[in-house]
Amino acid sequence: MLNIKLNDGYVKQTPADTTAAELASSLNTIDTVVLCKIDGVVSDLATRLICDCSVEFLAIDHTDALDVLRHSTAHLMAAAVKILFPDTKLAAGPATADGFFYDFYKNEPFIPEDLITIDAKMRELIKANIPFEKIVMNRRDALNLYMKLGENFKIEILESLEDELVSVYKLGDVYDLCKGPHLQTTQTIGQAFKLTNVSGSYWKGDKNNTQLQRLYGTAWPNDAAMQTYFTRIDEAEKRDHRKIGIELDLFHLQDIAPGTVFWHTKGWTLYRTLKNFIRTKVEQDGYKEVNTPMLVDRILWEKSGHWEKFAENMFVTKSAEDKTMALKPMNCPCHVQIFNQKIVSYKDLPWRIAEFGSCHRFEPSGALHGLMRVRGFVQDDAHIFCTIEQIVSETKKFCDLLQDIYKVLGFDSFFVKFSDRPQNRAGNDDIWDLAENSLKEAAIYAGLNYTLNKGEGAFYGPKLEFVLKDCLGRDWQCGTLQVDFVMPSRLDAYYVTEHGTKEHPVMLHRAVLGSLERFIGILIEQYAGKFPTWLAPIQTVIATITDEANDAALTLLSTLKEHGIRAEVDIRNEKISYKIREHLVQKIPYILVLGKNEVNDKTVTVRYKNDQRSMSVDDAVTLIKNDSCIF
Repeated sequence: MLNIKLNDGYVKQTPADTTAAELASSLNTIDTVVLCKIDGVVSDLATRLICDCSVEFLAIDHTDALDVLRHSTAHLMAAAVKILFPDTKLAAGPATADGFFYDFYKNEPFIPEDLITIDAKMRELIKANIPFEKIVMNRRDALNLYMKLGENFKIEILESLEDELVSVYKLGDVYDLCKGPHLQTTQTIGQAFKLTNVSGSYWKGDKNNTQLQRLYGTAWPNDAAMQTYFTRIDEAEKRDHRKIGIELDLFHLQDIAPGTVFWHTKGWTLYRTLKNFIRTKVEQDGYKEVNTPMLVDRILWEKSGHWEKFAENMFVTKSAEDKTMALKPMNCPCHVQIFNQKIVSYKDLPWRIAEFGSCHRFEPSGALHGLMRVRGFVQDDAHIFCTIEQIVSETKKFCDLLQDIYKVLGFDSFFVKFSDRPQNRAGNDDIWDLAENSLKEAAIYAGLNYTLNKGEGAFYGPKLEFVLKDCLGRDWQCGTLQVDFVMPSRLDAYYVTEHGTKEHPVMLHRAVLGSLERFIGILIEQYAGKFPTWLAPIQTVIATITDEANDAALTLLSTLKEHGIRAEVDIRNEKISYKIREHLVQKIPYILVLGKNEVNDKTVTVRYKNDQRSMSVDDAVTLIKNDSCIF
């Protein structure tokens, strides 16, 4: 008999080789559970229990069940496609953050009507209550199976595997290579799913490979959850920064400069305001600002290790001296050059330098997306050169700075990922052990709760990734802190220790916003263009009711500007209701209305949000000035 520890801590004795489903039946919970976690690993209910373990049963609305629900729905969609279009070849289909997709090879393109047909077939298969049957087989047998089926993409996947045993899930007559887990039957999926669109893709994401078609969908535990999702999608469309950027005359993008931004006056005011805010905060935190060249000799990138990792993403040209030069994709090797220009003592550490570094990376055309994914961008980049002993205190200091900045920008919620060593990396395991242990200790000291993001560290060191959650519940990875023992060594950076010897410093790479362009896109969508007063490109507009108020309006404009308030005046010969409506559409925080009565009384009518009240001119100026102050 096995001892099985259940959710509530109760230990139940169960015969060996019992399935999780049979255990659930013995507990009278089989009707409410769809998956289980065996010793913390999400598993099929068909999994057999062969040793003492803990078992937690999961309902369909459990967080850990959501990915499996979506993955199972992707397999269901693939089965429906194979039934309807038998000559179609299966590629791969994972769950995504909000749904799923599957890549297919099909001679003819899918059309919108096909989605309706596939949806209907999926619902038919759900009603049939077909089991997801897991078959574990020898890899050679799996290859023979897929050779008979003519599924060349599955064959290629199998040929790349080293495991001798693989798992295949059979759904009706359709076999899909997959590790799982999956739901028990198609009926468990329910009806809360929708196919959303079709797009092009490439096998393994490589444009040199076969072009495929990707069908997207979303799936949820119930209709209410799915409706909430689509409501959020509708709201996200309304907040699309590309749309608002045009409406508010902030910026535009065009094909003559793909992946780079044309900032208009108001957008550039927003950009400079954000940049100056960050500049002030980092200067107050002990950083010295620098600026480094955009075009740098290939030799530096080879020495730092970036050429090997990023050469295909660099813009490269030849200099007049016939040198191979690259537009910098990041700032760190250049910052080491500044560090190396003088003899640094241990007494000088930590040594903090910051740069609004203009960087360029060659992003594929299909990946470009407004401000969120560009080729030319500016990083609020900084590097801290310190000793091993200073990693903990500098991490805590940076986390305090980051949290302070995020709060001012309207983001109270963020979580942290710890990204450890990637498969392809520089430095030996001893160095990586030291770097990872130091960063973990620092994270604990800073009071951070983090989740492991396995294998996603930089090639030179582990990192903390700070992920914001916006008002729609979407995640944005922006801030980062990376511990680097490798680059200072590769680029010959030294400091003089208290014993007079030379030692490589530790290099902490850190950013709060990441790309300014991308962060402004996030801010536009966070606020739907209704920026807080301190950040708004135009903070107030003075709108006149009659020409008799024009002189007073111009005088007030001068007063506002003297107080550092970004103001404009509207003395057009238009009805005041028209003016107000127009400025509300432009999301101006304060609208000051001046008419004959206001001029005579030396007052102004202030419209802010849904409030409207009369006050003295001095009080109005003070109100706006105080609302514009963030320091």
